[in-house]
Amino acid sequence: MSGMPIGETMPLIGTRWDDILFITLAAALLGSALLVVTMRDIIRCGLALTVSFASLAGIYALLSNPLIAATQVLVYIGAISVLILFAIMLTEKKNAPTRLVFQTQAAVAAVAAGIVAVGIAVVVIATSWPALPSRLATHTADVARLLFKDYVLPFEVVSVLLTAAVVGAIYLARREPAGSEEDK
Repeated sequence: MSGMPIGETMPLIGTRWDDILFITLAAALLGSALLVVTMRDIIRCGLALTVSFASLAGIYALLSNPLIAATQVLVYIGAISVLILFAIMLTEKKNAPTRLVFQTQAAVAAVAAGIVAVGIAVVVIATSWPALPSRLATHTADVARLLFKDYVLPFEVVSVLLTAAVVGAIYLARREPAGSEEDK
């Protein structure tokens, strides 16, 4: 029993399905990224970061680049998000408040973010974007060859630096102050 084909465009609107999927993934990416910086619970911020990484992996897959999508899933979701959540859970004090306290620089950061957003918008609007006759297809073998042959060292250096940063953060968070009450 064969079903009716879906077709290239969405009925009634006439928009391509992949465009709708892209808009959905982009909205999920922007929404979860906004949640990362606005929520007060650090664990939920880490989970929203994982959702934004997954949305970006979906965009990579939609752009016909499965290698980069798989790398996004393995490296960022599988390693970095889990490592960040693990470090948060390891370093959080038992008697500390469970919610983050917003810093006093929130107003300055909001102004700086607005200036950067306006700058990006000006550049995007001022750029003449040439129309492509068809969608570009990347060859996974070429991208893999570049990543795993020519650019292996930068990825390894970044992974060592990230590991060192997390170990250092755990060390600093677990270190007892010099005059703690346990020493007395």
